[in-house]
Amino acid sequence: MIHLSSTERPRRLALVTDFGRSPYVGQIALLHSAGAPTAPPENPAPVPLVELISDLVPFRPDLSGFLLPGLIRGMPSKTLYLCIVDPGVGSERDVLALQCGDDWWLGPDNGLLLPMIRRLGSAARVWRVLWRPQGMSASFHGRDLFLPIAHRILAGKLPEAETADLSRLVGADWPAESAAICYVDHYGNLMVGTDAGSLDTDQTILAAGRRLYRARTFSDVPCGGAFWYRNAFGLVEIAVNQGRADNVLGLAPGDSVVFI
Repeated sequence: MIHLSSTERPRRLALVTDFGRSPYVGQIALLHSAGAPTAPPENPAPVPLVELISDLVPFRPDLSGFLLPGLIRGMPSKTLYLCIVDPGVGSERDVLALQCGDDWWLGPDNGLLLPMIRRLGSAARVWRVLWRPQGMSASFHGRDLFLPIAHRILAGKLPEAETADLSRLVGADWPAESAAICYVDHYGNLMVGTDAGSLDTDQTILAAGRRLYRARTFSDVPCGGAFWYRNAFGLVEIAVNQGRADNVLGLAPGDSVVFI
């Protein structure tokens, strides 16, 4: 067991899932409200829970993981991110705890946390959590396993765990970035699992047979025009000004684009 000092303990819990509009987010939030550890002595209020995102692509940690590094850009430090996209729930898959600086992440060992681990590099510490609570259901480990582990970290104790060999994590052989669409937002914009900073400003993207050019933002493109830009998360995003790129281009999560 690893003990955290009051200054090392996270101050808030952020929920990152593919649960959608369902009872699962509500049950986690309600249980947290009833059993949330308090923050360090200088601010002894219960640790708040924030539903950061609940519509990640279902069953696709290989896509959702590429969104995580951008999703936390500019977010407050001392946050514990509870990350659950877990199609292997109930199987023997492991639980990973990741710590870097003042922040923590919890998630299944299914590739979901790999892009985050790679982005953090040598500053990251990664453990396999061996502790398990009694009485878990076979299908809702977000409530029965991940939340109890999160509560122990918030209270200042990482339960029984061992240092993880990064070369043996699920997804260790995945590429560092992906040219696949990893998320479609409420407006139909298509986020690609590639850091926009890695592309030239004159880079062209081939998407659904159409050549797309870079623009700074929506208002720089005629209404109905398709383009790509660097979004607020730092990722490549394909959009249509005042339109839905997913419908216009006929693309969905998992579809690939080509950088030409």
